[in-house]
Amino acid sequence: MRLSFLEPLYAEPGPFASVYLDTSRNVEHPERAIALRWGRLRESLSRQGSDRALLNVLEEVVGADTEVPGVHGQAIFAAHGTLVLDGELPRPPEHDSARYSTLPDAMPLVTQHVPEIPYMAVVVHYGGLPTAETHGWVTLEAETGTWPASTVTPGERLHRRVAVATWHRTSLRLGHQLDDRARRAHADAVVVGGDEWACNVLIRRLPHTLRDKVVRVGGRTPTDTGRALLEPQLDGVFRGRMAAHDQELVDIFIGRRALHGPMTEGLAATVAALQRGQVAALLLNRPPGSWSSLRLWAGSQPTQLALTEAELMSFGVRAPREERADEALVRALVGTGAELVVVPESELRLYEGVGALLRYTDPGTPT
Repeated sequence: MRLSFLEPLYAEPGPFASVYLDTSRNVEHPERAIALRWGRLRESLSRQGSDRALLNVLEEVVGADTEVPGVHGQAIFAAHGTLVLDGELPRPPEHDSARYSTLPDAMPLVTQHVPEIPYMAVVVHYGGLPTAETHGWVTLEAETGTWPASTVTPGERLHRRVAVATWHRTSLRLGHQLDDRARRAHADAVVVGGDEWACNVLIRRLPHTLRDKVVRVGGRTPTDTGRALLEPQLDGVFRGRMAAHDQELVDIFIGRRALHGPMTEGLAATVAALQRGQVAALLLNRPPGSWSSLRLWAGSQPTQLALTEAELMSFGVRAPREERADEALVRALVGTGAELVVVPESELRLYEGVGALLRYTDPGTPT
């Protein structure tokens, strides 16, 4: 998973205020509920040292996602009186939280982006007889996204209304349009729902490369929910899966491990590789959020991290700080352009639950 969406977080130094709160709209008086939650978080930030200007910046955007219906949350980051990042969460956080710290508390946001599977959803509606020899209309809607984040941030939607008499012919042209969109989105899957006859006509006319990615789903297919197309079905299709790109990285890791190629395992060796900017992708067995209980020492730069204060000071880092491991690791990944892959132990057991694909090795690379 690429973490470029976090780059704005690290463009400026801290300290940062990091806020996670439930902004769901499926409750009675949602504005009042959000205000109460924010009030508690504001008091917590004030006790931690946030000034009034920073708190006011946060308050301006808390609950501003009124256009997102249903269950969801908000992740907000600010520093030096300026909003740095305002992200939507496909699920409310388990607990509302507010943290004022040197590094942003970004891992809960990352966790809600995992596994970041690119897809295209297609809904075809038609209520007539299963034949083109009749009157009526077929409607098609399609959008691309990355699951699960795009459930609350759906992409641009394609709308088409086609006379049923021309559906066979028009489906061929639509198939090429859908193929172009899926290619641009690097879609792993094309999830199709709606009228069985109209869907079958369309699928048979899709280019072969796209047809091979089709996953048919049943159930209701409303298109006016304000959330992602086929949201309930997407969860069933993708839960427990990895993105194809991440799976490819895992396969590369397994191959390199067998051939003693450029990879490493274990926390100490992986941290050492991050120090040298060698890591192309960090692999974790445990969910990213579980690293918050561990500590690393960090300096002012992304590659300045170590297991001990003495080690970091030996590199010439002045006044190193003990930080949460998840915060230091995310900053190092974003700062060096490395990716993050979460892989279950059942597929790949990593020493100490962590490993890395390396960009290069040299005599100084730890083993």
